[in-house]
Amino acid sequence: MGYLPQDFSEVFALVTSKRNRIPLNLFLLLCFNVLLAPAVQAATPGGSRFASYAIALLGLVTLSLCVYLFVVIFQPEKF
Repeated sequence: MGYLPQDFSEVFALVTSKRNRIPLNLFLLLCFNVLLAPAVQAATPGGSRFASYAIALLGLVTLSLCVYLFVVIFQPEKF
């Protein structure tokens, strides 16, 4: 398998680089959604799988927007 990195230094370089923040954040958000959606599906009676993934994604987007606005309000000089 030639596409896998030989050591994890390449992976850490990708994670810590400044220009790859948005794709990495989206990937982590989708991974967290995969973990959160079954819990939402178990908590909703008679809900479909699509609805539980949509509700979990909506909750994650709302939470991330709240954190972003909190940072923007208290540290406006960065933006």
